[in-house]
Amino acid sequence: MTKKTYYVTTPIYYVNDRPHIGHAYTTLAADVMARFKRLDGYDVHFLTGTDEHGQKIQRSAEAKGVSPQAFTDEVSAVFRELATDFNFSHNDFIRTTEDRHKRACAQMWKLLSDAGHIYLDKYSGWYAVSDEAFYDEGELIEGPDGNRIAPTGKSVEWVEEESYFFRLSAFEKPLLELYEKQPDFILPKGRRNEVISFVKGGLQDLSISRTTFDWGVGVPGDEKHVMYVWLDALTNYITATGWPDEAPRWPADLHLVGKDILRFHAIYWPAFLMGAGLPLPKRVFAHGWWTNEGEKISKSLGNVIDPYELKETFGLDQTRYFLLREVPFGNDGDFRRDAMITRMNSDLANNLGNLAQRSLSMIAKNLGGVVPAVTLTAEDEALIEAAGESLLNGVREHLDVQDFNKALETIWLVISEANVYIDAQAPWTLKKTDPERMGAVLYTVIETVRRVAVILQPVMPESSGKLLDLLAQSEDQRHFESLDQRLAEGTELPAPAGVFPRFVEAE
Repeated sequence: MTKKTYYVTTPIYYVNDRPHIGHAYTTLAADVMARFKRLDGYDVHFLTGTDEHGQKIQRSAEAKGVSPQAFTDEVSAVFRELATDFNFSHNDFIRTTEDRHKRACAQMWKLLSDAGHIYLDKYSGWYAVSDEAFYDEGELIEGPDGNRIAPTGKSVEWVEEESYFFRLSAFEKPLLELYEKQPDFILPKGRRNEVISFVKGGLQDLSISRTTFDWGVGVPGDEKHVMYVWLDALTNYITATGWPDEAPRWPADLHLVGKDILRFHAIYWPAFLMGAGLPLPKRVFAHGWWTNEGEKISKSLGNVIDPYELKETFGLDQTRYFLLREVPFGNDGDFRRDAMITRMNSDLANNLGNLAQRSLSMIAKNLGGVVPAVTLTAEDEALIEAAGESLLNGVREHLDVQDFNKALETIWLVISEANVYIDAQAPWTLKKTDPERMGAVLYTVIETVRRVAVILQPVMPESSGKLLDLLAQSEDQRHFESLDQRLAEGTELPAPAGVFPRFVEAE
């Protein structure tokens, strides 16, 4: 039987700066989706990479006195290291300077041109190099010095040059029909409403080539022009499937992006694909931005959140958990150190870590470190079942709409139930009055922990793996199918060890 496939992408990150919390956040979300789907029996392709063309890159390279290629080689390597250092499970890391990508861009251009969607004219208008985006007069706002600036706060330049245009205006109605027929094409709903409002306001044809610089993919048949960086960048998602040869993995199931680049993904990209006669992705999800202790993050304030600093201070899995648990994924979130420590000590160390530690320690001390043979009551069975297929189904439903926060909340409800259960059953008292019952209670708790650990693997792969090691689970006992099984009596368990240490601030 052919496996179901799942294709998830991050944006390709623009190599004009070092990675920050936003890059790690988007890739983390994609990683959790990829890991979950793999455990759920899917053949997964998870793509990330770097966007390396455009005027901003050329200017940055010139400022450093190096070639654009040397500049992008250096910065792209940093993003590749981030993906490795943060234990992301991507299958492919694409660079837009690769030959496979240039070939795909040329084919995309050809399809759009052959279909009559591209024409040559002159462009006059406002362009923000920092955003690599064109803005209409009505979108500009007044900056602090009275100059016009982009809605993003970036400076704009008046540009006049010969340009090829894409007939974006012709796709206004098809795009609105798409949003209506597929209400979950753009999530969350608030972002979908913003896009619909923008499209209803009228679409202008889009300038898709430049002649004032040369760091980009050349326009087929016209060497004076390079492609507009967003036509080039967006095409990466289909390049990585092997297109324009066979592309069995296209269309993508999920494009994960920051809210600042939603317009490009939810308007331009489907319009390009419609124009080229290619299938559309199934969903574009735009997440929010992080602030730091209530303040907007900016280099000038010096409060940029370094993902490596979080990893080294708090731990990788703890950081992964916090970022996805603290706020609903589509909303803006505020990183607060005290909230991070509370999550670590309450949710992880106390609720889950202590539950596992005390039950496994009692088995080591009173049952020779061996899983006991037991007779379970209806109450025992109810707790074990609560951590099984019904929990997996609930988590699956939440993750299928990228509601990571709710998925984790659902898991922690079961962990809380298990803590209430062990306190009520009090196996430390039962060891004197009813040792057999003590064994049944401890078995119930560690079987519940095992199931929770299996389901938590996508979010905290390393820590969940350690919990499963303590329960002597082999690699083939860690897939979701193992939720149908039980810990085997007589299994020898290794010496118990803490998995989630409490965090104490240095004096």
